[in-house]
Amino acid sequence: MSLDPPTYLASLQSNIRQRPIPWDGAVRAGTLTEEQLARIRAVDKAKKDLRKQTVEADLDGYRLLFVGAPGNKSVLELAAKRQDVVQYILVLLSDLLDSIPALAKALFKNGDPYRHFLPLLAHSANPEDPIPLLTSTVLVSLMAGSRDESTATVDKALPVIFSYLSSLTKNSDAGLQDIGVQEYSSLLYGRATRQQFWDQRSETVAPLIDILRAAAGVDAGDASASLWSGTTGTGRGGFEGSLSGGVGLQLLYHVLLVMWQLSFEASKVGDDLNDEYDIVSLYTRLLRLSQKEKTTRLLISTLYNLLSSNQNTLLPIAVLARLPALLQNLAGRQFPDPDLRDDLSNLRELLDEYTRTKTTFDEYVGEVNSGHLRWSPPHRNTVFWAENARKILEHENGEIVRKLALIMSKPWENDKAVLAIACNDIGCLVREVPEKRGQLEKLGLKTRVMELMAEADENVRWESLRALGGWLQYSFDTNYFTQKRAIEYNITGWVRNIPNKVEGEAQGDEEVIKKFLKDVENGPRHAHVVKLDKEDRDPVEGETEFEVRR
Repeated sequence: MSLDPPTYLASLQSNIRQRPIPWDGAVRAGTLTEEQLARIRAVDKAKKDLRKQTVEADLDGYRLLFVGAPGNKSVLELAAKRQDVVQYILVLLSDLLDSIPALAKALFKNGDPYRHFLPLLAHSANPEDPIPLLTSTVLVSLMAGSRDESTATVDKALPVIFSYLSSLTKNSDAGLQDIGVQEYSSLLYGRATRQQFWDQRSETVAPLIDILRAAAGVDAGDASASLWSGTTGTGRGGFEGSLSGGVGLQLLYHVLLVMWQLSFEASKVGDDLNDEYDIVSLYTRLLRLSQKEKTTRLLISTLYNLLSSNQNTLLPIAVLARLPALLQNLAGRQFPDPDLRDDLSNLRELLDEYTRTKTTFDEYVGEVNSGHLRWSPPHRNTVFWAENARKILEHENGEIVRKLALIMSKPWENDKAVLAIACNDIGCLVREVPEKRGQLEKLGLKTRVMELMAEADENVRWESLRALGGWLQYSFDTNYFTQKRAIEYNITGWVRNIPNKVEGEAQGDEEVIKKFLKDVENGPRHAHVVKLDKEDRDPVEGETEFEVRR
């Protein structure tokens, strides 16, 4: 897909082309050779067709001009101290690479063509220095034109160019951001380059996500909470000219294009993309705001790539983000683009099939896996917990509870409801499956619930108190049930809690002890006794009552 060059870059290149350079004096000074100058003049200011014929007829000569060979220095090596010449050569080479594909492949003839270019990316720390920017344009044109995936490109040059382009996308200047994003797009031509782009995601993907979040008006302080709770910044709704956070429509489109290209690797990156960046909820928010067909097309297509390749994990999250209802509304719009209509139809069918077959348990698992909780129906449904509490604790060897613990470990400053909901769920698990309290305590959930009793938020305090009541009720019921039965049978002894179980000692007539132990094995109404271990001991002298010990 061809993109128009960014305005700033096109203007810079145009100015450099028009600058007069005293070439003959440069030859006399040893800045370049007569042979090199002859090749430059053969294409300088020439029409495109003539320029192409000239270069294609002398590919080896132009390869030597730009990248040199052992014993034959390139023009960039000879002219290293003449910035005006270096800038001109970089612009000329970029022009040639864009119009003559054969030249890109020719530059790889003797292996690594990057050795004279990569150092220029760090030419100076001055942001006004055009040489690093012009060099990045050459390298991108070289890689994209050759579609090379050799070790020299993927392992050596690509990480360096990605790091440089990342500095552009993080810049406060929207023009430089757009240059970086467009050059990313040119580089994502194959699986190897897309994989490297993903491997460097803290540099490459993260700044693009920041741009998308700004466009969606998402609070940068806690993006996940803002996305799920509907909290936004002060930006305008709809993609008209300049979006929330000052993101222009052109920049937004180019960022969406890069993310769409990355989504070709959805089966490898989709789950992590959502875990790290909440991509499904973010794209649903952007889709809800999108007024332009070209942005809508990229949003729909990217979502389809992600969801179709990661159905078990991402479809539940899409439902929680209310994507199906949004797609139903979009289906009522008349989109001229047939590809957009097809992707929209396919995405709706995918989600409709999932919603027809999913269970309430699937819905709950999807919500926990999303990393964010809301007051969806399962949380307050006593039947749901009675039927599914044990299944939740055992699912994938306790994975759901571990994710609940991870959710509860965060402060959720912008969405305290998440903590209240998590406390509710933990309390339900304790009440329904009290014998599994130890599993929850090992994850630090009891401690965390007790900490949350000091939260400023009233709802969090209330739900944490209710959750802790489950632990206390189980201990109280078991101990005092045992004491009550002992008194009824005129038995002496004691009972107390120890980690993960209850222990005690009882003495009395043999037949009475048997009845007592049977009652204890059945347990109180809210308890589930998994196993009753017993052993005979010598009588304890002086016991007169049955007590609950602390």
